Amino acid sequence: MNHRTLVRALLASAALAASVMLAGCNSDDISLASNAKANQPVPPKLVAAMTEKDMDLQSPILIRLFKQEAELEVWKQDRSGKFALLKTYPICRWSGDLGPKIREGDRQAPEGFYTISPGQMNPQSAYYLSFNTGYPNAFDKALGRTGSQLMVHGDCSSRGCYAMTDEQIAEIYSLGRESFFGGQKAFQLQAYPFRMTPVNMAKHRNNPNMPFWKMIKEGYDHFEVTKQEPKVDFCERKYVFDATKPPGATRDPVFDASAKCPAYVIPDEIASAVREKQQQEAAEVAKLISKGTPVARMNTGIDGGMNKIFASKLPEGSTGLSEGGDSQSLQSLSLARAPGTIPSTVNPPKPNLAQPEEPVVAVSTTSSTSSTGVASATAASKSDQQQEGFFSNLARKVGIGATADANAAATSLPPSAPAAAAKPKAAETRSAEAKPASVVRVAPKPAETKLAAAKPALKPTVTDTPASSTTAAAAPAARDTQLSGSQPIVQPHSFDSRFSAMK
Repeated sequence: MNHRTLVRALLASAALAASVMLAGCNSDDISLASNAKANQPVPPKLVAAMTEKDMDLQSPILIRLFKQEAELEVWKQDRSGKFALLKTYPICRWSGDLGPKIREGDRQAPEGFYTISPGQMNPQSAYYLSFNTGYPNAFDKALGRTGSQLMVHGDCSSRGCYAMTDEQIAEIYSLGRESFFGGQKAFQLQAYPFRMTPVNMAKHRNNPNMPFWKMIKEGYDHFEVTKQEPKVDFCERKYVFDATKPPGATRDPVFDASAKCPAYVIPDEIASAVREKQQQEAAEVAKLISKGTPVARMNTGIDGGMNKIFASKLPEGSTGLSEGGDSQSLQSLSLARAPGTIPSTVNPPKPNLAQPEEPVVAVSTTSSTSSTGVASATAASKSDQQQEGFFSNLARKVGIGATADANAAATSLPPSAPAAAAKPKAAETRSAEAKPASVVRVAPKPAETKLAAAKPALKPTVTDTPASSTTAAAAPAARDTQLSGSQPIVQPHSFDSRFSAMK
């Protein structure tokens, strides 16, 4: 029995070693059939979990990734034929920003739907073990997006990849290997900016990537309602999910990512379930916005994220763009066991030490200044005046009293002056289909103005599209209007010392 298992593992390793990987996230050579790392068995605890969930060891798998939550999910088909969640792995490191990868060198981890075949599994990875995400897919190529060798791998270091610990990637790799042993020709990888919940859709409603996110959410919803791997096609530079031939057609539709969509239909049972789900969630999103759910703030200068369980183990660790990064949350996890070995060379996301931007409020270009949900700049309340007095006294005590007032007055723009600064370069990385919403910014409180000289000089505010003359007059010229989640020009930090090429 053991002999047959060994022979099967060696033959499978040879099959998985069908390609030569180029330099990049993995820097790999031709794999060896006798690679011990790639032949590690699935841990007994995980096998027991499969038995409990009525799953076979070699049944098909599906993987979902979420940047904001910094989590990787492995789903596995049970004996009923549907996929069920087997295990959730915290992601040790991902790089870039929320949003799809656009071009080579932008440090972005990709978002979208990708197919992982045996040839993309790499047992000889320089980062313990890895598999290639398959970026760019046909949709990415149709939009002219570039990049290569974007991996899910070990070593907890990322430059456009999703990085796990070595122990985690060994487990994930073994699950993929066993699914190929069982006859699965390829498994699907779904990569998202965040879990596509009404709360997250409301928080990120102003993000210029939202049109793209709504498009891939369609596939997210198909999987959620069916618990089956959605069939993915591309046409007219967009994703199409679970398309079949129309009634009466003799052949299946042929899709081309850059060409016009052929005639197709989506099965009624799927389409109706997805439509009902989306209608309920749209109503919930509208309710959240009407209640004043704040728009997610921009975090310029932060490169990627890290799950809080890993950040809690590092001196001055930060989750970056991932959730749960406050010090109290990290301290509460300090005694928890990390899921794998964290290398001493790991470089966590740098915390954003700059003053955060004022909240961004979405407005319709046709709405009046009295529309619900638009914050207006009003005279300081009594509590604001008290706060102003406190900060003024504090500023004078440290020697920046009168000088700060004078400098703030000299550098501030009159409320009625039109903003004339150029749009930030980060807009160059926006996807072709993404169009930013009109925005206005909440005016700073007087206390913030008085302390302006104690902070680095800020650029004038630029509103993408003025909502009205009254709204434009109320918006202060204090900061750039790069929207939350758009592609910032990020600092390379110290990754240059470990990698030779940007991905």
